Amino acid sequence: WQDNDANAADHTDPPGRITAGDAADIGDLYAWHGADGNMRMVLTFAGPAAPVADQTGTWDADVLYGFHVDTDPDDEDYGADANIWVRFGQNDADQWGMQVTGIPGTTEPIVGAVETMLEEGDVKIWAGLREDPFFFDLQGFQDTLATGDVSFDNTRDTFAGANITAIVIEFPSSALGSTNVA
Repeated sequence: WQDNDANAADHTDPPGRITAGDAADIGDLYAWHGADGNMRMVLTFAGPAAPVADQTGTWDADVLYGFHVDTDPDDEDYGADANIWVRFGQNDADQWGMQVTGIPGTTEPIVGAVETMLEEGDVKIWAGLREDPFFFDLQGFQDTLATGDVSFDNTRDTFAGANITAIVIEFPSSALGSTNVA
């Protein structure tokens, strides 16, 4: 893998520039172990967007989201030991729902409506619209590039108040197995 080029993108700057607000435009991925023993993962996409009345998340049945978790980074296979898949779809009444498979500790898909907390045992899943958690001072970045002097200001947040669609998954870290690093 070290001999290959890698492209990365976030917040409306994907390779090839897809349309802003596109469900395939990944914003950020956050993952952490909580003090309560649970693993939490948040994937944001299709944003940022200025809030408007009756705004909802952005869903696309043709996009498949994958969370690939390596539970033993020291084994040097660099492969996922757990693969969680999230997809969205609409029913005949044009209502959006989601299906989540591969969550450690589960055997069956978890299915339900978006904007609803889905719970199966100790697993919780939610997808919907939220304020973008990413912090970035775009003006400071541009000023730094222009002058060469670091010009960031931690009181300026370009994404403050902007909405983004998010998938949130929580499950017991113990379901990852004994090689899990807590």
